[in-house]
Amino acid sequence: MTEHAPVSAVMHRAKADARASHVTVGQVRHLAGGREEIDCSCGMTLTNGPQWSLDEHIRLHRAEARYLALSEVAPAGMPRLIPVDPARLPR
Repeated sequence: MTEHAPVSAVMHRAKADARASHVTVGQVRHLAGGREEIDCSCGMTLTNGPQWSLDEHIRLHRAEARYLALSEVAPAGMPRLIPVDPARLPR
């Protein structure tokens, strides 16, 4: 039986920081034509669209934020699904 190594403190902190930096702020604004939007604490406005809900945009935004934060601190040479540039960020 192999032991599982704990998640590195650096990667754990990056994920926690991303989660804390991307929370919705205020109330959903209902606009003309069925549009909805809400602000993120990072300054981006999240919206629904013709083929996605506001909830889906929020989930994607948070996932992208976590992915970018983890990418910045991932060890160089770690196998990746998405090619990365020399700074270890996705291309």
